[in-house]
Parts: sequence; structure tokens; C-alpha cells
Amino acid sequence: MSKYDVTALGELLIDFTENGTSAQGNPVLEANPGGAPCNVLSMLNRLGHKTNFIGKIGNDMFGDQLEAALKEVGIGTDGLMRDNEVHTTLAFVHTAPDGDREFSFYRNPGADMMLSEDDVDAEQIKNSTIFHFGSLSMTDEVCRKATRKAIAIAEEAGILMSYDPNLREPLWKSMDLAKEQISYGLEHCNILKISDNEIQWLTGKEDYDEGIAMVQEKYNIPLILLSLGKTGSRAYTKNCRVEVPAFIQEHTIETTGAGDTFGACILHYVLEHGWKEYSEAELTEMLTFANAAASIVTTRKGALRVMPTKEEVEAML
Repeated sequence: MSKYDVTALGELLIDFTENGTSAQGNPVLEANPGGAPCNVLSMLNRLGHKTNFIGKIGNDMFGDQLEAALKEVGIGTDGLMRDNEVHTTLAFVHTAPDGDREFSFYRNPGADMMLSEDDVDAEQIKNSTIFHFGSLSMTDEVCRKATRKAIAIAEEAGILMSYDPNLREPLWKSMDLAKEQISYGLEHCNILKISDNEIQWLTGKEDYDEGIAMVQEKYNIPLILLSLGKTGSRAYTKNCRVEVPAFIQEHTIETTGAGDTFGACILHYVLEHGWKEYSEAELTEMLTFANAAASIVTTRKGALRVMPTKEEVEAML
């Protein structure tokens, strides 16, 4: 038995989201715990799984807030490191009227970039059923080396690897570097969760199926999940392509964490049913549950601390 169902490595930061205006007419910002890997872990915890996080925060008030938030939702902090020199990373999220988001990052450097090879504990990764990672930990040399070390440990130990590129353009020195590093993740994963705009950017194909086919051919990834926002999602294996529509919510406020919630539910399905070649019916069941959970999160502010329970998702279904 693995000690952890899922260990994730990557960024843990504060998302400042708009929450009304002050008496003077200034925007009021709410400091929400954020970062895609921990959003994924938070949802997995909600679904009854044991999780662990590897990442770095600053030795400051925001670092304290983030560590407390992880403990509150039950995410293991065995791999959580502190940096005495560099502050916790901050992101400012501007939400457009249609719910889409723009990010401004205060991360030059931020503590999450300071995670080094020495900070990665091999045993934590080897003691996991699934290792999950993204591309924000590949933007700069120090954290890139740490990520690659973790990937190598997982690969050698035969751990199932899950990857969500989660492209954030402002964080890359160039989009060529982004493509090169994101491709590295594609070479080393069994499960890929990618969004509609990411697959178009990566492959230059407008048609999603053509883009996915290119990725399948080049990287031979057994299970690819494509999130399509309001349209729903698709799953692709060697022999199957399944599409399930989204659950449209009247009360959607913002899309923060929807993709992470979706991705977590995919990993939940894999943990519950074992890793295998899934049938069309199984992929449909997988996507339906994941779409429902993601739609619930869009009705809530923030992500990490407001993930739905299994009962809430089932009630929706």
C-alpha cells in the first residue's frame, strides 16, 4: 500500500481576486490560497484520498496562511519547504464579465521558483500511487531541475504520472522556451489534462481532434483529457474518443479551479477503478462526474478551500 494516493509538485501561491469595491471606490482584493497542484490535491482529499504536496513558500504571513490552508483541507505537508530570502508568490486575478481570467504575477523571483533538487524527497514520490505535476515549476532553472528530478524518480519507480501543462504566458521568458519545457512534460506522462486553448497553442491546429492526434502520435500518451470550458470535455485513448457536455450553472461567478477540480476527478476515477484501457462507457462515466464537480466550483469564490464533496457531485448527477 502506498503512503499517499497522490503526491503533487509545483506552485503554491496567493491568488488575489476582486471582491467588490471599497467606500472610496477602490477594488477590494481577497487573498485566496491558490496554485493548481494543491487545488487538485484539495479535491482529491474531498473524495477521500490521501495526498501530499512538494513545493516552496516564503517565511512570511502569506506562507503561514498557505500552510494553514493545506492543513485545514487535509493535504500532507511533508514536502512543503520555506524560503527565508524569497517571499511567497502572489498572483492578481482579474475576472472579465464572461468569467474568463487574466493573471498578473509577482514572482521575480517567488518562493515557489526556489524549490531545488535538494528539496525533493525521493521517498515521498516512491510512496505514492500517482505523481502529479504542471509546467509552472519548469519556468526557471532551479525549480526546473527539481521537477525533472522528481519526474525521474517517479519514472524509475514505475509511478503513474499525471500532467497538466496549465500554460501561464506571463511567466515564461519566451513562448519558445514554454513549448520546449511543456513538451518535456508530455514525454513523461501517462495521463494528460490539457485545455482547448493550450492544445491549439501547442500544435497550431484549430481543430481539437487534429491537435490531440498530433500529440498522441508524437508522445504516445495513453489517456488524454481535453477540457472545453462551457462546452464540456473529451477523453482520448488509443481506441476511443468520448465527449460529454458541461453542466451549465446559472450561478457561475468565476472559473478559478474548475480545470483543477476536473483533473482531480479524473485521478479519483483512476484510483477507484485501477489503471487500464478504459471502455467508452467508463470514459463517459469518468467525464460526467468530473464535469459536474467542475461546474459546482464555478459557483464559488476561490478553489482550494471550497471544493465540492462527493455527495454534492452525486446530488447534481
